Amino acid sequence: MDTREILKKVRQIEIKTRGVVNEIMSGEYHAVFKGRGMNFAEVREYQIGDDVRSIDWNVSARMGHPYVKLFEEERELLVMLLCDVSSSSHFGSGESLKVEIATELAAVLAFSAIRNQDKVGLLLFTDHVEKYVAPRKGQTHILRILRELLTFEPQRSGTDIRGALEYLNSVVKKRAIVFLISDLIDEGYEKAARIVGRKHDLIALHVTDPREHLLPDLGLIRLHDAEKGTPLWVDSSSQHVRRRLEAGFREWQAAVKSQFQRSGVDYLPLSTDRDYVRPLIQFFKQRERRR
Repeated sequence: MDTREILKKVRQIEIKTRGVVNEIMSGEYHAVFKGRGMNFAEVREYQIGDDVRSIDWNVSARMGHPYVKLFEEERELLVMLLCDVSSSSHFGSGESLKVEIATELAAVLAFSAIRNQDKVGLLLFTDHVEKYVAPRKGQTHILRILRELLTFEPQRSGTDIRGALEYLNSVVKKRAIVFLISDLIDEGYEKAARIVGRKHDLIALHVTDPREHLLPDLGLIRLHDAEKGTPLWVDSSSQHVRRRLEAGFREWQAAVKSQFQRSGVDYLPLSTDRDYVRPLIQFFKQRERRR
């Protein structure tokens, strides 16, 4: 895409996601994500009921009676978007590819963060970290992130979630809100997710497509593994085959969810054939109630 086409696409995404951004910013975003810590604000005289652990003994000694320290929450957040751009993400059986839904989700989160004056960063990965954009503030920076999401052409085809999480841990030192946006077609990343989840607030947004588990009755069909490049012949007219495929997918998705829960990571399943707005808003509200 040339510059004019990119700007047009960015504008379309901005308009499409504006409603959900406004709804998130009406309260859920602020309530769900707390700042990284507490900053010292001032001291005042001790009052009955104050926590004695907050007494500033140096000031109290100078003034001759007790004073306590007051703190305020550091409101600025650091948001990191980890987006899977492997070959399997470029699949979709309906109007949208998985990677297109991922781009819109990233846009919603980026615009919400920037409305809250937070910093936003981006990490694009396949089985290799393909692109890292350091977190910054500002509308210009958000437009750069969207441009990367829309135009980036990955060099590799596979998926390495563990590698992406380990890279994030090595470059992002301060606590961050980390959104992992992926179809999660990978394995061996549970330990890395647990480690990142302890240091950061990690949230997994799992994007799938119905054709990954619901085959139409089309007889003998040839499927293609986008990441490994291997073909597979399937008899889609067999009810047994179709039931096994759907059952296998459900078992796998349940195992993925359980894995993240064991690691203390929030998990939200999304599908290309369904509106992601309501589930995303509901997810924010559920997290708000847990606070």
